[in-house]
Amino acid sequence: MAEVAAVEVITTAAVHLLSAAAVKVGLADDPETQKDLDEARKLINALAGLITAAAPEISDMHARSLRDGLRSVQLAFREASVIPDPIGQGPGEKWTGPVN
Repeated sequence: MAEVAAVEVITTAAVHLLSAAAVKVGLADDPETQKDLDEARKLINALAGLITAAAPEISDMHARSLRDGLRSVQLAFREASVIPDPIGQGPGEKWTGPVN
């Protein structure tokens, strides 16, 4: 780990959270057996917090692509929800602002 740059560790952690959130919102091969919106909410909140906190420390190129992925899972969460959260109160929106 001593030789790995911090930006690589941060982006790797973010990609893992992003991938897990995508599966939990139903963007996987078998969405009906893997969808779990409660778990997805937790993962998206953690991802949003990480990206928001890390953005000043990593390059704009890395932060931008992570934000794009985050927005995608936030929108997928909103679409998958039977009773959508009010705008601005969905997962991660505390850190990202409203997503619609």
